[in-house]
Amino acid sequence: MRPLTFVIGTGRSGSTALSRILNTHPDVLSLNEFMASVGDAAFPEGKVTGEEFWQSLFRPAPHFDRMIRSGLPMPEFLYTRRPGRYSAETTGIPALSLMVLPHLTDDPDGLLDELRAAVVPWPERSAAEHHRALFDLLCARFGRTAVVERSGYSTGWAPGLRATFPHARFVHMFRDGPDCALSMSRHPGYRTICLLREIKARAGIDSFAELTDEHVRSLPADLSPLLDERFDPGLVRDRDLPLRTFGALWSELVTEGTEFLGQLPADRCTTLAYEDLLDNPAEELTRLAGFIGVAPLPRWLLTSSAQLDHSRRGSAQRLPAAELDELRASCAAGSRVLQGQRSR
Repeated sequence: MRPLTFVIGTGRSGSTALSRILNTHPDVLSLNEFMASVGDAAFPEGKVTGEEFWQSLFRPAPHFDRMIRSGLPMPEFLYTRRPGRYSAETTGIPALSLMVLPHLTDDPDGLLDELRAAVVPWPERSAAEHHRALFDLLCARFGRTAVVERSGYSTGWAPGLRATFPHARFVHMFRDGPDCALSMSRHPGYRTICLLREIKARAGIDSFAELTDEHVRSLPADLSPLLDERFDPGLVRDRDLPLRTFGALWSELVTEGTEFLGQLPADRCTTLAYEDLLDNPAEELTRLAGFIGVAPLPRWLLTSSAQLDHSRRGSAQRLPAAELDELRASCAAGSRVLQGQRSR
């Protein structure tokens, strides 16, 4: 069985750079934002046919297409930088095509066609078996031996991934709280996440599957349009969202990730602090390579270290003192959890 590792975390923690670094290792299949792309829909209960499994990978993510149509794309949307035959305006962009396949190839449409031809005839089996076969197929296609999936905002998927892939390993990646929260506050995806969380809170629901027309009618006029097929991007981009909102979100996510790691056997989990990666890239990447089951190749270590961007470190320190104090206070709970994790 190929080594399978999931990198979980808050996002905005250097994890996208980590995916790029892992993708340059000749033995690592780097699945960039796979879970963020396919979500829970690709993990139905029971057995599914190859065609049904393929549709769960192909079917566009409505919330991402809605952001693109509304002029609010995320920098992670690799397909929109070099668009092919699919469009959010017409066909919808297939889930695998938006962020996963362009990370692996300059011809994501061609690779999508290859995968469809292989996957659709597969026999009926569980989602876990289909995923393992998909990972094996991609490893064979690119000559890789180990699989690493990394998505931002991913701690919530961790328990389900452990249940589906009991032999998988997990890396909890995190970044300094104020720096990470400040980065979230400037990112269209995290601004949207906070507003959608507010919508659920106001409607008193746990899932948008529970949302009714009555719920929508009860929402303020500056929130309900976010549920439309197209909305004014200024409703997200220009809204005044307090930094403490993002500090609280960071605390919630690092707590969730830390508690999950605490349930795992020691040989199945590790942590990776973004600041440690910046300070000691060769040492941290060597440790990470051993954990995911590949060799820390000297040339890879050298070129990977050069890819790290130190300029955003300490970005929160440039805030006015009062704003920084408030942000630190909102991050305090998560910071205490991480300190306890690191001390152990």
